[in-house]
Amino acid sequence: MSQSQIKTFLITGVSTGLGRAFAEVALREGHRVVGTVRHEDAAKSFEALAPGRAFARQLDVTETATIAPLVADIEAHVGPIDVLINNAGYGHEGVLEEASLDDLRRQFEVNVFGVVAVIQAVLPYMRKRRAGRILNITSMGGIITMPGISFYHGSKFALEGISESLAKEVHSLGIYVTAVEPGGFRTDWAGRSMVRSDRHIADYDAVFDPLRERRKNFSGNQPGDPHKAGEALLKLIASDDPPMHLLLGRDAMNMVREKLGLLKSEFDAWEQVTLSTDFS
Repeated sequence: MSQSQIKTFLITGVSTGLGRAFAEVALREGHRVVGTVRHEDAAKSFEALAPGRAFARQLDVTETATIAPLVADIEAHVGPIDVLINNAGYGHEGVLEEASLDDLRRQFEVNVFGVVAVIQAVLPYMRKRRAGRILNITSMGGIITMPGISFYHGSKFALEGISESLAKEVHSLGIYVTAVEPGGFRTDWAGRSMVRSDRHIADYDAVFDPLRERRKNFSGNQPGDPHKAGEALLKLIASDDPPMHLLLGRDAMNMVREKLGLLKSEFDAWEQVTLSTDFS
């Protein structure tokens, strides 16, 4: 890879999971990666992956006042950020009636507000250079839904809308935005990284308990390979015409196509009611 082809990545949440895989693939291909972690021991582990090309920065994305100074420091001392991958996030599992509003606020603080704060910090530099790639890791759960993870779905649906609108705002400035929608990948998302609300309303047992058990058993057995996801993102970044949406995984493709078909059927069935609301 020539010097001009080497890019500087900022990837949030590189301690484990997809973020770690994205960083490892980018480093393997010769790029420079600034990865955010929450703890000092994770910082040392990350920088050991590629000394001189892997740069760890401690960051909690909910502490939004710290983000702009961090980005300014990266721009000044590591290099211009060519690619931002907003990966930091987590899943919340719980029946809506049983979960608390604090659970909902925390889910959005990390999965939505933290992401937007990072984008707002990076955009002025990309806009000045008239170049940049922003990849927001949403989920197939930003398009399809399942019972018991409504707060998570809400945060990812929000990020989908933000990403698509932002893509239209910055396209003429040479900045490309893609919402990346993974299906089930072999990470800790459904295991250690999942926050679970307590159960206490028996009326929801029949619809929720089998899904909770299936999700727990699914952890560690998901079909998606995180490093192959990283390779897919490098192909996306190399494209001169990247999409606004990119599904990752056969399960994501199948489930989203099913959802789109159901939407079309529902819209068609209620078309006359829909059209009846215009002024005559």
